[in-house]
Amino acid sequence: MKANQLKELTKEELQHKYTELQKQLFSLRFQTPTQEVKNAIQMRFIRRDIARVLTILKDKE
Repeated sequence: MKANQLKELTKEELQHKYTELQKQLFSLRFQTPTQEVKNAIQMRFIRRDIARVLTILKDKE
């Protein structure tokens, strides 16, 4: 997700997005040892999205 799109969201929406991304990352971490992950690079993208969300949340405070 692009930073411009995230800046348009409210704090509540950003917090909801953060929890969704954390759940996705959590499930991918458990799939990795069992080799169920089709796209391992997806974890990197999710971590970057989490960082973007947290950065924008800090800016809004």
